[in-house]
Amino acid sequence: MTSALEHIKVIDFGHYIAGPLTGMLLADQGADVIKVDPPGGPRWNTPANATWNRGKRSILLDLKSSSDLDIARELIQSADVVIENFRPGVMDKLGLGPIAMTDSNRSLIYCSIPGFASDDSRANMPAYEGIIGAATATYRTSNLAAAAADLETNQPKYTAIPIASVYGAFQSATAITMALNARERSNLGQRIEVPLFDSMFQSIGVFGAKIHNQSNSEITDNSNKDYQQQWVSSVRNSWTDTYQCKDGRWLRFTGTSNKNWNDFLDAAGVTSWGEDWTDRTKALDEETREKLKTRARALFASMTSIEWEQLMSDTGSEGAICLTGEEWLQSDHAKLSGASIKITDPDYGDMLQPGLNVRMSLTPGRVTTPAPRPNQHRSQILSELKPKSRNTDHTSESITKALHGIKVLDLCIVLSGPTMGRTLAEYGAEVVKIDNPYRGDHIERHYDINRGKRSLLLDLKTDDGKRTFLNMVKNADVVAQNYRLGSLDKLGLGYEDLKKVKPDIIYASLNAYGQVGPWAKLTGHESIAQAATGMMTRSGGNGKPGSQANPVNDYGTGFMGAYGVALALLHRQRTGEGQHIDSSLAYTASTLQSQFLQVYDGKVWNEPSGPDALGSSLVHRAYQAQDGWFFLGAKEDDIGSISNFLELADDLDSLQVHLEERFLTKSVSYWTEKLLDIGVGAHEIINGVGEVMAHPWAVAHGLTLTRDHGEIGLVTTSGPSPRLSMTPVEPGIPAQRPGSNADEIMRDYHMEEELPHLINSGVIVTEGVEAGF
Repeated sequence: MTSALEHIKVIDFGHYIAGPLTGMLLADQGADVIKVDPPGGPRWNTPANATWNRGKRSILLDLKSSSDLDIARELIQSADVVIENFRPGVMDKLGLGPIAMTDSNRSLIYCSIPGFASDDSRANMPAYEGIIGAATATYRTSNLAAAAADLETNQPKYTAIPIASVYGAFQSATAITMALNARERSNLGQRIEVPLFDSMFQSIGVFGAKIHNQSNSEITDNSNKDYQQQWVSSVRNSWTDTYQCKDGRWLRFTGTSNKNWNDFLDAAGVTSWGEDWTDRTKALDEETREKLKTRARALFASMTSIEWEQLMSDTGSEGAICLTGEEWLQSDHAKLSGASIKITDPDYGDMLQPGLNVRMSLTPGRVTTPAPRPNQHRSQILSELKPKSRNTDHTSESITKALHGIKVLDLCIVLSGPTMGRTLAEYGAEVVKIDNPYRGDHIERHYDINRGKRSLLLDLKTDDGKRTFLNMVKNADVVAQNYRLGSLDKLGLGYEDLKKVKPDIIYASLNAYGQVGPWAKLTGHESIAQAATGMMTRSGGNGKPGSQANPVNDYGTGFMGAYGVALALLHRQRTGEGQHIDSSLAYTASTLQSQFLQVYDGKVWNEPSGPDALGSSLVHRAYQAQDGWFFLGAKEDDIGSISNFLELADDLDSLQVHLEERFLTKSVSYWTEKLLDIGVGAHEIINGVGEVMAHPWAVAHGLTLTRDHGEIGLVTTSGPSPRLSMTPVEPGIPAQRPGSNADEIMRDYHMEEELPHLINSGVIVTEGVEAGF
């Protein structure tokens, strides 16, 4: 077995998080990644480098030295991919910028991951993680009641999880692999830019979506609705919360499907409660909801967390104990599924760290070596220096879409899976979104995650529906699904089934915990993954665990699914072979927390946590000004400059108090302007997603899209972030009315003559299912 990227050479100039993590994602899939650091080693000395630099080779270069600069240039000439995440213009000044390097090496894919884009007015700002978080409303509270209670100070809620850097890496690895697919046909490389600020719009997602005519956004016709189903959903939703159990542990409970709800109630001994909520023809009023929530707290306190977890597993409910990050890495499931792997690091010894995010059946990635010592491979790397032999016969075909001609059948639901399909559509694939017309009265999050796709409502549980789908598979390249493990196998639509119909099919599976391990068959959504992997405990500190502001695991897993598909397509172009790829919310949660998830002797778990956290250090934290809050983003080396500017003694014991007092004397705009003048990063903390979505930069560059959606009117959603010079991403058509594209889809798949029968028998439905939000 080979790895999908084993023929690819990458020069990684990355520093801090985004660049090195992008290199790690490529190295995990077999790429030969050469890590270039300055004399003295990585700019940031952190145990997380043992994760981000695993599987790489190391060389130290002083880019201010002409001889080392020449070596860097030769390395780039020999490479397939370059990664850098300096501020815009830094590499240009060294003569190593994207235009110069791709002009001299026409097959080179050059990926830049700046904090702000090269044409953003903030491009020269030191854009540390906290700066991007402040600019994208990441530090807003996710709890409306807490937000209301905090109106007087409007204190931000800092998260130590580097969402912007990880999202930049997710989208960069995906864009690079898409560009490699395009290069297979054209022999041409291209330039890629994935600004961290831009990438954050993908984590905001549905929270930034807006139907402008709100009266159209409500489903008002209840005449054909299942009141019992509504009642069950209403009760279940009122129970969704994080509960403290008899053993003092916290457990996240998000309910269960309607069909399993009674099983849960019976097992929990709740059916005897009776009088307040047995009338299934009435919606629950607020008083009844509160009574149920009070009873639920008492109920969960009556058993231990382990007992509840077992009960929920037995009844098909969704719930998870809120673990710490260390408990997650040490869990049986994490170890057996490969979400946690053991590495013997040269500096830290035996270490547990996050495993591979994307799994592939035919070209399995692996961690080949621990992170190298600085300059460990210098002589070896220098001995290999020569321009890479490549085919110079560039095609005359104009390649404008990386996935032009690729057909995708998207069976996914809710967020993570449909995000995978949406991303493939952005890169040019023809995506058909297939939904069950009888699953409910609406398709959740439709406007956000189904743009760029055509819609088909097809009942796969019928013989005709299954036959229709299998006929479509014969003419497809990719099938994407995110159902519970084994669900589609029962219908005869698993990977092994489809491979018999189309041997080179690529089958992409996403779920909560992965395809192997003791939790693989458990259901789970965003908050369940956050609970199980330590995210919620970190957010809650010593109190009740809390959630991240955005559904970062859902959207992130969608990107990793698309990355896996791109890897599989690249391998198929070279060999003709399809395969099964998978990722999971838990794998993504581990990658998002990779800054902290290392277990080794002497590990100190002291990262900032809890609802009152303001930042990670004296100079990387939120400060209150006279009229609001701003984020100060600087290095420890900048303390002297800040102290001199403010005419304060740089005594660390008293500096924090003095900074807090001084910043209260002037406005946010005053401090951000003055601090930027001395070369220190500072940005107003944006409190609302609406303000971010309305930012002129976002609107002008398609990060927010306001488009006509027919009967529903204008709808605003987020747009794609990566910029590719030869095969640009595009948002595609607005989300289509569910079922409205049946005619053209059946025609494209050569089954138009069967459509009348399929409609008459109810196998295909063309109207009656709403687009949910």
